[in-house]
Amino acid sequence: MSSTARENILKKIKQALEKPVPVPFPSSEKLQPLFTAPEQDNELLFAENFSKLQGRFSFCANEKELVQQLQSLISAREWTKIYCRETELKSRLSANGFSTVYTDDVAGCDASVTGCESLVARTGSMVLSSAQQSGRTVSVYAPVHICIAYTSQLVYDISDSLMQVRENYGQQFPSVVTLATGPSRTADIEKTLVVGVHGPKEVFCFLVDS
Repeated sequence: MSSTARENILKKIKQALEKPVPVPFPSSEKLQPLFTAPEQDNELLFAENFSKLQGRFSFCANEKELVQQLQSLISAREWTKIYCRETELKSRLSANGFSTVYTDDVAGCDASVTGCESLVARTGSMVLSSAQQSGRTVSVYAPVHICIAYTSQLVYDISDSLMQVRENYGQQFPSVVTLATGPSRTADIEKTLVVGVHGPKEVFCFLVDS
């Protein structure tokens, strides 16, 4: 590519970035939701849907119980390499007695521990974003993903979660928002379901009452 052509392309990109792009369907955000929340509590609905997708769910009355259950899991599995980049999350765990030696190698860890933006009860999904200290890859590269969430982060539908992310970040909306719905799975090969091909083989969610 010639320098002139490159300069023309960069010029057009710069001009495009200077002009805000209007929302294509502004009235769509005011439509009634497609799904109506049932009378069932979001906590129970999320637990049921998450478990149906082979996720491993655990409810904790407080952070002390969270640490006890997390420590028991790590001990039972004999994990020695835990990956966690979220400073605030590590501080909360440590303040409640959690003790482990963290590794900096996400590809070689036994399990990764992350927080989340929210939990979606209707689909049993965890919503993660690039704005978290964990970044984009932690929940994908690790063989086991452990998500720590709080009841205050529960929403009914995906649209509720996206609205929440928008309110939290405003103009600094994360470049990537991911829905993690149970262990990774594929049926590309002879329509046989295989778990753990493109991501973690196991996903745990510890929900703490808050």
